[in-house]
Amino acid sequence: MTFFFLAGLFALAPPTDVHAFDTPNDGGGAVTIRWHISPDDETIEGYEIYRSEGGGDFELVGFVGSGRTSYEDDTDDSKEYVYKVAALQNSQTAYSEPTPPVHSKSQWFDTTSANLLIGVIIFCSMILYFINQAKKGKVLHIRKISGLDAVDEAVGRATEMGRPILYSMGIGLVDYIATIASFNILGEIAKKTGQFETSLIVPTSDPVVYTVAREIVKESYTTIGRPDLFNQDNVYFVTDSQFAYAAAVDGVMLREKPAANFFIGYFKAESLILAETGASTGAIQIAGTDQVTQLPFFVTACDFTLIGEELYAASAYISKEPLLLGAIKGEDLGKVVIFTALTIASLIGILTRFPVLSLFE
Repeated sequence: MTFFFLAGLFALAPPTDVHAFDTPNDGGGAVTIRWHISPDDETIEGYEIYRSEGGGDFELVGFVGSGRTSYEDDTDDSKEYVYKVAALQNSQTAYSEPTPPVHSKSQWFDTTSANLLIGVIIFCSMILYFINQAKKGKVLHIRKISGLDAVDEAVGRATEMGRPILYSMGIGLVDYIATIASFNILGEIAKKTGQFETSLIVPTSDPVVYTVAREIVKESYTTIGRPDLFNQDNVYFVTDSQFAYAAAVDGVMLREKPAANFFIGYFKAESLILAETGASTGAIQIAGTDQVTQLPFFVTACDFTLIGEELYAASAYISKEPLLLGAIKGEDLGKVVIFTALTIASLIGILTRFPVLSLFE
């Protein structure tokens, strides 16, 4: 009799205030269960989570150690669930009261990303503002880029010498950012060569890049009213083999003796091979790539090199297109805003951790 009395007196206490709710800020398929720990939390093994689906029997779906107060369960959004949480100690189990029925669903908006939404709105607003200003005729200042200022000089030199211009986009595929930027620059250079009736040679290393490049050059000549100048044999596919492509382009430079070489796009180890061969022919060379490891070779062997984001700003710089200029100006201001915000946040963090007054103690 005394044994049963003591067993009832020291019965294991279950967790309290158990509630289940749809996991917030997710795409659905999850329910979060939370509870207050059992008064016997220090002595128990942990908590078992039981789930009933559609009014059926409860089945074990998870286990967490002592001290834990939550569990996330994978669910089906089309079904309702009821949960219990049980404190487990050896073979003894103490169940909580069941929760009200709950079902999961996807959320339209992740509130934890509200700061990103605000940043995107501010960033896009600045870009749209400058695009609007450019369309109204306002002159937007962009710092001088020597390599792009030399484009007219390179085209003029080729025209005076009666020699072609070579334009290589490297070995990048059509979806590479550097290749896309190179397409934009190719279009502007094709317009300039068309105005002066200068031959433009574009060897490519990818079939898709070749197709796009051919259409860009053709469209550029059409835009300036000289579609008759387009020679489809001057834009061609060579090979997708890296060094075979480099050898083929070197051969073109040695045979055709172009007055100007443009190496703009995605380059790897072939960069120095191309640039050194071009330099040996006496051509003026303008290069640009986003591959940091190849920039030293271009800087050494070429007359002008587009470094970093200059490659992406080149098409706007050359064409003076309001849409592109506004976008570049807005992006630059956005970087200033981000840098300022990071600087202020860093200073606040430093001063919070190390108060100014303590520096003078």
